[in-house]
Amino acid sequence: MYVIMYQNTLLFLNIGAQETVVIVFAILLLFGGKKLPELARGLGRGIREFKDASDDVKREINRNINSLTAEEELKKDEEEDRKRREEYEKDQNVD
Repeated sequence: MYVIMYQNTLLFLNIGAQETVVIVFAILLLFGGKKLPELARGLGRGIREFKDASDDVKREINRNINSLTAEEELKKDEEEDRKRREEYEKDQNVD
């Protein structure tokens, strides 16, 4: 499954196997083998923080949407209760 995702990514970026090897080789030359794990960890942390922040934004939007609908339902319920009370009071006054 990972290979399929990797191939789809490469197809999306229009990068072949030779270009990928050249890029990996250039990264190894620039940063060295000892620095790569550290860079990968930093990149992973950055991606995780970005994902967490986007999840927080989504959660906040959903919370606000839900609170708005809850407030609307509460207003509707209060309006229905008021109408029922008015009808009840009219019925009591008629008798």
